[in-house]
Amino acid sequence: MLLIKKVAFSLLTMAMMPVYAAEVVQFQLDNGLTVLVKEDHRAPVVTSQVWYKVGASYEPDGITGISHMLEHLMFKGTEKLKPGELSKIIARLGGSENAFTSQDYTAYFQNIEASHLGRMFELEAQRMGYLKLDDAEFQKERQVVLEERRMRVEDSPEARLHERFEAIAYTVNPYRRPVIGWQKDIEAYQLSELQAWYNQWYSPNNATLVVVGDVQPDAVFALAKEKFSSLPARQMGTHKASEELVPVGEKRLIVHDEKAKIQSLMMGYAVPSWKTSADKQEAYALEVLAHILDGGSSARLSKELVRAKQLLTLVDAGYDLYARLSTQFTLSAVTSEGVTLAQAEAAIKATVAKLVKEGVSDAELKRVLAQVESSYVFEQDSMFYQGMKLGEAATVGIPLAEVEAYLERLRSVSAEQVRAAAQKWLVDERVTVAYLVPKADVLAQGVK
Repeated sequence: MLLIKKVAFSLLTMAMMPVYAAEVVQFQLDNGLTVLVKEDHRAPVVTSQVWYKVGASYEPDGITGISHMLEHLMFKGTEKLKPGELSKIIARLGGSENAFTSQDYTAYFQNIEASHLGRMFELEAQRMGYLKLDDAEFQKERQVVLEERRMRVEDSPEARLHERFEAIAYTVNPYRRPVIGWQKDIEAYQLSELQAWYNQWYSPNNATLVVVGDVQPDAVFALAKEKFSSLPARQMGTHKASEELVPVGEKRLIVHDEKAKIQSLMMGYAVPSWKTSADKQEAYALEVLAHILDGGSSARLSKELVRAKQLLTLVDAGYDLYARLSTQFTLSAVTSEGVTLAQAEAAIKATVAKLVKEGVSDAELKRVLAQVESSYVFEQDSMFYQGMKLGEAATVGIPLAEVEAYLERLRSVSAEQVRAAAQKWLVDERVTVAYLVPKADVLAQGVK
């Protein structure tokens, strides 16, 4: 039975006048594949994306990173495609392609001239239903992933700090596992485990196909039905993420790193995402708070601690509003010469305490919202980005209407709600603090 659902999806300027509006049309094939289509006729191109509801947070201990490993092997051949042939076909057609894995999803995409969309569907249907795992290709790709881990994590003190921070910031929440996986797990993968992971999660009823570009929705649906409908739905594997324990006090970690040249710190406060928040307005208040603390050179942290007091050389704040599970409100910084990590931590906390005590001015809130709205509108110039927002929302389980209302929701946040969110959530009993200390400094004088 064909299910068709239409959702209005409009992007608004600060004056709330539509500068670009398009309807997102949603279909579903009989095998459970969800198809989202958004027209954008500014150029004869299209982005085609397939999103699977599986990522690092679905993985049990012992096979961490297996979603990312399988992503690599999805380019290594199917029953009809030789290893690397898919990429060669797309290159010959003038397109670009890639894939990415996160905690919450794995996605594959192509950006290409619109007339080749049917061919892209054929290639993705091959990967979805007929992947051929070869041991020789697996062994080679395992070494590629290990080298990727070495370059991105082992050779990056900041990445190592972030990885260890998440490992202790979460107690039972599966976000504690690195997306790329622990090295020992990667080394121990078995081909049978990858086959089982593919069989468990790579099914049309666990996928969303997103198309944005110079297309007509009915034509896209006809193509999707032609290319994907022969793939059978499968009984999905079970997954139940554990609910994070209520924080009972601060956690601390000091990383002594031989490769580090400068000291830095990372702080995170256990907070809900939109999905896990009992009060959705609080989630949007945390989103606004992140921009107030770190929204350019005029934001609080940069203005006070980098430019005015010169205690830090870099500082940023982050919050993942649309995470599938509860998350962390993070604050990261690199200290200026002669400033200890303890002094930097105290200065950041003092900035937050000042915001809680004095509140946020209407002028500050208005400036931040103007920056966010401007950036949000300009990002819609990218068809790929438009597809990303749709795919992420559908895969994580955020209603499209909620994504559409993003700017409206931020506008509804008051200065008092921002202050109250900081007061409630950015407190010591919810914090994890990680210091990165160059090993040379430790040997010379110890940690200060």
